Amino acid sequence: MSKVSARTYSRYSLEAISLLGNLIRAARKERKMTAQEVADRAGISRGLLQRIEKGDPKCELGATFEVATIVGIKLFDAEATTLTKHIRQTEDKLALLPKSVRKKVKVADDDF
Repeated sequence: MSKVSARTYSRYSLEAISLLGNLIRAARKERKMTAQEVADRAGISRGLLQRIEKGDPKCELGATFEVATIVGIKLFDAEATTLTKHIRQTEDKLALLPKSVRKKVKVADDDF
């Protein structure tokens, strides 16, 4: 059995996750919604919602985005139609890029 190592996150990532969690909590309270109401609407447990609001980086991204949408936080600062446009542009760009990226293997010159 392999040893499980602890995952580390950059300070920027941790601060961004914390900010999103605080924004979610503030928006939920401004809308006067209980944690249980939001959790029920998102289809998650209240405990997971609390972890999202505390900025736990191990929370599922989909659940976090769904909660943000429920409480009215605009993700990527764009409307739904704009998001669709950005998705198409990104897909077009990805279609032009290689399907995989591999590092070039350095061949050793060992002819002495």
